[in-house]
Amino acid sequence: MEHIDVEYARSQFPAFSDPRLAGWAHFENAGGSYVCRQVIDRLTNFYRRTKVQPDHGFPLSMEATAAMENSYERLAGWTGVGADEIHFGPSTSQNTYVLARAFRSMWREGDEIVASTQDHEANAGVWRRLHDTGITVREWRVNPEKGTLDIDDLDTLITGRTRLVAFPHASNVVAAINPVDDVVSRAAEVGARVVVDGVSYAPHGLPDIGRLGVDVYLFSAYKTWGPHQGIMYVRRDLAHRLGNEGHYFVAHQPRNKLVPAGADHPQIAACAGIVDYLDDLYSHHCGQDAGAMERGRQVHDMFRTHETALLSRLLDYLADRDDVRIVGPADTTLRAPTVSMLPLRRPVTDVAGSLVRSGMMVGVGDFYAPRLLDEMRIPTDPGVLRMSFIHYTTREEIDRLIEALDRALG
Repeated sequence: MEHIDVEYARSQFPAFSDPRLAGWAHFENAGGSYVCRQVIDRLTNFYRRTKVQPDHGFPLSMEATAAMENSYERLAGWTGVGADEIHFGPSTSQNTYVLARAFRSMWREGDEIVASTQDHEANAGVWRRLHDTGITVREWRVNPEKGTLDIDDLDTLITGRTRLVAFPHASNVVAAINPVDDVVSRAAEVGARVVVDGVSYAPHGLPDIGRLGVDVYLFSAYKTWGPHQGIMYVRRDLAHRLGNEGHYFVAHQPRNKLVPAGADHPQIAACAGIVDYLDDLYSHHCGQDAGAMERGRQVHDMFRTHETALLSRLLDYLADRDDVRIVGPADTTLRAPTVSMLPLRRPVTDVAGSLVRSGMMVGVGDFYAPRLLDEMRIPTDPGVLRMSFIHYTTREEIDRLIEALDRALG
């Protein structure tokens, strides 16, 4: 499974056969990927067949319940955790706001949090707001030139009063992949919990969350080929200890006490389509049967191989220019395939506009990471130009992007 059949992968996404998108190359995948047909089929099937409330004894309700439970079970199988440890909410931002309140009930005034300045605001502001409730927030700051986090800084940041460490698996701007295992080990020395934002990592292959050893792992279904749902893993023992943020009578139900907005039944049911798609990819490339975790590992590695080759092509091109600044590490082994850059001789919005006119879907902004840009002394308005891709991106699209950059940068 070293090489992905990109055309087969693209055939699973209706967007690639939409005539309105002909000639366009999607390079804003970090903001939201295309949706695979397996997800669309499950979503429409739920609305057509089972759009009734689940958890009742009549047949359609039982079918609705089973469709939803299938998503919990399938995602748990691919990420190495229990189905009861998977939770769905309206978005990752919503999930972390609820989690922060639920965590606070476990802590005392003067307890401490370590929060990075590399995060998307979803895993940043919610923890810092707890300062107003008597919690001490200790900033894990990035290198202002590279935007990277130094693991050794935790030696001075983590103390006997540290209760939680929050950071991203991969930054959505600098794309640096952080050593989750090392952070978990250091936090464990003082009994601190670890919350990891995996929104910008999961689209490149669902991680083995069980192996990572984290307490909370969050990612977004709409960036992993699915519907607009936030998905979070919460370790079983922790879920039972966290405060109840739902109705008083659901305090004993972790799924409900941590998602007070209530479940979006069709979208949850549709999330099983994410794993249907991954299973189809595995079967197409390998054919032989294997356990869910082994399938996940092989698909993850296949994605990584393909995406790293494309990333090397783009980064080599940018590194040869003296009129751009690559935001983040230039080493492909240290980053995800999200490339943010700053033009040095033309306004970033002019360059982005030229790329769009060339059929490139790119984004400009702070991408909800203003703390990171502030640390790197990059103005948040207009921010950076971001080009992000995943496994269904082709070499031809990267070449077209490079040609478009030649025209845009002058």
